[in-house]
Amino acid sequence: MRSQHATNRLASYSTPLILAVLLVGLVVLVAVFGDRSLARTAAETLVRVTLVVSLWIFVGNSGVISFGHAGYMAIGAYCSAWLTLKPQSKALFLPDLPEWLMQAQWHVLPAAIAGGLLAAFIALLSGAAILRLSGIAASIATFAFLAIVNTVYSNWEGVTGATSSVVGLPRYVDHWVALGWAVAAIVAANVYANSASGLALRATREDEVAARASGINMYRHRLLSLVISGFFTGVSGALLGHSIGVLNPDSFYLGITFISLAMLVIGGIGSLSGAVVGVLLLSVLIELLVRAEQGISINETQLALPSGSQEILIGIAMIVVLIVRPNGLTAGKEFKLKPQWLRQSRLVGAKSTN
Repeated sequence: MRSQHATNRLASYSTPLILAVLLVGLVVLVAVFGDRSLARTAAETLVRVTLVVSLWIFVGNSGVISFGHAGYMAIGAYCSAWLTLKPQSKALFLPDLPEWLMQAQWHVLPAAIAGGLLAAFIALLSGAAILRLSGIAASIATFAFLAIVNTVYSNWEGVTGATSSVVGLPRYVDHWVALGWAVAAIVAANVYANSASGLALRATREDEVAARASGINMYRHRLLSLVISGFFTGVSGALLGHSIGVLNPDSFYLGITFISLAMLVIGGIGSLSGAVVGVLLLSVLIELLVRAEQGISINETQLALPSGSQEILIGIAMIVVLIVRPNGLTAGKEFKLKPQWLRQSRLVGAKSTN
């Protein structure tokens, strides 16, 4: 029995290894065969992986749909900007920053971590109030949080630049940096999902009444998952800012909220593998649609999709997937090595040592 439990546990921990190999393979192909444009697309895709995986840490385990994660993303992005922009740029764009922030000029890595920590702290404070609600009420409250963050950041002119874009961020994030954070988010998500807290939280997702009757503290586990999720969401915001070099509050509002939830739903909200698959497939679709909107030449004929086709076709794709596969493309199943393969490898290893 103990051997069977250990084998099943090893199988569950093989999921991040498989997903990491998939992402590494993608980056290696881009590095070997791609151009600068494709490398930039790969970096953006891997930043989305970090975002959607961090969203899954909370949504996938709790079953509560969150519309507020773009707010944590904005918090992490602007925190990183405050710490990394040159003092001259901050004096120009963000004149009301405190003096110690005005003079700060950190490296992007500690700044991204600081952005994640600030987002996690705000997630703790906001979650302490929001997560006392359940179901649709909690989801609406997360949207209210997003609206509050967007309103504050869109009007706090001396600190965030308001609706004016903050430019001049060091473009440090390439596909290799984004890959490292994407793998880190996947590993953290898998570790949490297989922890006692993650298992308890999924029990509340399946049957809230039975879980409460079993003595599970749903509020505490939801809050913990939101804090972990908030950290990686804040980091993804910092990565996005240092990937494109520009920040604007509208970049962290409805558009990115819709696309991240679409990726999660299409891939399969019930599994970590589904979150990653949804990002990869939808990112490919987005890139194809963007190029189609720009125009494609076929036999001296210029064909182009009407502006706005991207959002319409992604919405249609969501509807089709929900009709054909309500649980997403992965149907809530994880990519993992089969237990019998792991048992065979352990037996081979034992024989070789003997």
